[in-house]
Amino acid sequence: MQNTQEIHNLLLELLNDLGQTAMLWQIATLALCLGLAWLVTRLIRKQIPAQEGAWKLGMGGVDRIIFPLTALLLVLVAKTLLNHWHSISVLNLAVPLLLSLALVRFTVYMLRHIFTPGGWVQTSERFISVLIWSGVALHITGFLPEILEVLEDFSFSIGKQKVSLLMILSGLLSIAVTLLVVMWLASTLEKRLMAVDRLDMSLRVVLTKLIRAGLILLGILIALPIAGIDITVLSVFGGALGVGIGFGLQKIASNYISGFIILLDRSIRIGDLVTVENRYGTVTSITSRYVVVKGLDGTEAIIPNEALITSTVLNHSYTNHEVRISIPIQVSYDSPLDKATQIMLKAANNQPRVLKEPEPKAFLKNFGESGIDLEMSIWINDPEEGQLNLRSDINWEIWQGFQQAGIEIPFPQRVVKLLQ
Repeated sequence: MQNTQEIHNLLLELLNDLGQTAMLWQIATLALCLGLAWLVTRLIRKQIPAQEGAWKLGMGGVDRIIFPLTALLLVLVAKTLLNHWHSISVLNLAVPLLLSLALVRFTVYMLRHIFTPGGWVQTSERFISVLIWSGVALHITGFLPEILEVLEDFSFSIGKQKVSLLMILSGLLSIAVTLLVVMWLASTLEKRLMAVDRLDMSLRVVLTKLIRAGLILLGILIALPIAGIDITVLSVFGGALGVGIGFGLQKIASNYISGFIILLDRSIRIGDLVTVENRYGTVTSITSRYVVVKGLDGTEAIIPNEALITSTVLNHSYTNHEVRISIPIQVSYDSPLDKATQIMLKAANNQPRVLKEPEPKAFLKNFGESGIDLEMSIWINDPEEGQLNLRSDINWEIWQGFQQAGIEIPFPQRVVKLLQ
């Protein structure tokens, strides 16, 4: 109960100093500390843009955190100096307020740095802010020690271990804080690693996944002893996890393992043009569990990694991006073939996307029932731009050339004989 009494005396001292000169000195000192903190933050803000590429922290988070921390440091120094002459009740009250402000801003910054901004992130920010400020209010009013004693009294035994509600809450808090710091560190390292252009994209993705998984595992191993949980219980959990994988989590485990295999052997990379499970498109993302293939029509297919390992995948850009396109044309038997092939090759060469080497070629494929089947072969090196638009432009120019040359594109014809 000694701490409670000290806190109540702090409030009484604050009330007693309202009519004294010491109150003015404390208010002036607090105002000076806040002003110096604002000035320091402003000076640091001017220096950050030159180093922003190395810090990777972002201006929106740095200055908001530096201000309360600088003010807190200055108030602690002023509190030590003024304590020799008169009461410091105002400064004693300012210390937990500034510390809480720094905690709230730092937590909000970390949440926004780790996760994509969304509704649940804003809800978490409000919940954490209310929780921190509520703790400060209970601390200032002197009710916090009494509440902690009540939480300690709610306890039960698990074997020889006594577990209280306070222990559970403190354990959850320590685990949450440790994981938050670890994920923030992993996110920072991931952003810096992805910015290294000298490494292959697939290798960068593999390293970021391994770093994130390793740091999260390390955070759990650090947080559990802090929470008072014996790490040996992980052996039991590991056995249960193995049984779960054996029965119901085979597909999930297979997808994660397949994801690392794909990233390591670099058989599929971001930007490749592939055909898998009758889906044709560009690989836009490779995660630990699935691959995102964006079709030419804008639709995105989420394909499990296991399907890429166990089935045949057509990678149209594995060694190079050159793709052959065949354009079939049928002309009548009365049409001059030399003139028709010239028009076809001219229409292909007029397109800037068609490669000059290998050059376009026209072939007489076969003799059909209604006409002669011709086929033109062209090569492009930008298949991600689509083929339908290129086919349309070439066919349109061929049609116009045939119209001017009088070359007929036949329709199905049948010879009917009437027998007596």
